[in-house]
Amino acid sequence: MDIKSLSLDELKLEVAKLGEKPYRAKQLYEWMHIKLARGYDEMTNLPKSLREKLAANYEYISLKEVTVQTSRLDGTKKFLFELSDGNLVESVWMQYHHGNAVCISSQVGCRMGCRFCASTLDGLERNLTPSEMLDQIYAISRSIGERVSNIVVMGTGEPLDNYSNLLQFIDMITDENGLNISQRNITVSTCGIVENMKRLADEKLQITLALSLHGSTQAKRQELMPIARKYDIDEVIDACRYYFDKTGRRVTFEYSLVGGVNDTDEDAENLCSLVGGLNCHVNLIPVNPIKERDFVESERKHVLNFQKKLEKRHINATIRREMGRDIDGACGQLRRRHSTATESVQEI
Repeated sequence: MDIKSLSLDELKLEVAKLGEKPYRAKQLYEWMHIKLARGYDEMTNLPKSLREKLAANYEYISLKEVTVQTSRLDGTKKFLFELSDGNLVESVWMQYHHGNAVCISSQVGCRMGCRFCASTLDGLERNLTPSEMLDQIYAISRSIGERVSNIVVMGTGEPLDNYSNLLQFIDMITDENGLNISQRNITVSTCGIVENMKRLADEKLQITLALSLHGSTQAKRQELMPIARKYDIDEVIDACRYYFDKTGRRVTFEYSLVGGVNDTDEDAENLCSLVGGLNCHVNLIPVNPIKERDFVESERKHVLNFQKKLEKRHINATIRREMGRDIDGACGQLRRRHSTATESVQEI
């Protein structure tokens, strides 16, 4: 059993099974989720006999840091972690004036197939457990020696394709007995799995939902995102309205601008018609090109023009600050490059 994925109440039951006193569960939980211990040996106020029982009965997830890249442009750090089964995941640490933000992965690989994203090129390997999502944050907190205040579940993987583990992760990272990060400081991204968007809305959490839109019409969205073949764009926007109605939380639309594909005046007008009247924020993202695709970044003048057209229609729109461009900043690039290099060495 993966002990770090257990809630405090679940942990109390397990500690009781071991014949230990209830207060030991609180101590153990604190070591894992506040003191960020890397293993049972660090839990110095637990009896050695208990630590031995824990080691014999419960897996303890602690990610291994493989490499860290630091941007010379803005100090952004990209971490590559190895999981216990040898798989690799990426996480990014970004420093803003309002605090430290970490972007974490929710899956090893991704099966959504978005054409501009490196994460999906090798498909989906498996879901991450709650502990593997948590430990990305814990490992980075230990590495930088500072508290993380904002979390974005927008790295490799589709979070709503790993729904139950995502919910357990959110419950634990916001738990007052752990790091106690505010739900309002958590953003979860989705490419638009409609039924799970509605399930998430019904949870009535105070997290921000970010929809990867990337196209202003059904045809354009299908060109870039295979998921659009299953969910019509109007159906996805309706799910966003449902999310706002249930939670009162403004929805964010992520819109990657691809030169000559979805950055025209017509695209901007269509986007205004699509999301106009919805309490939302549009995050314009100049696409980060990957060598496996021939997509190019929109010219700066087109990005600014796109933003201007949205604002003219009273739609809140910002251009995402580009961070980590010199360190494989986009999702999946570092993991893929490291895996490809390893395979090349093995073949020699």
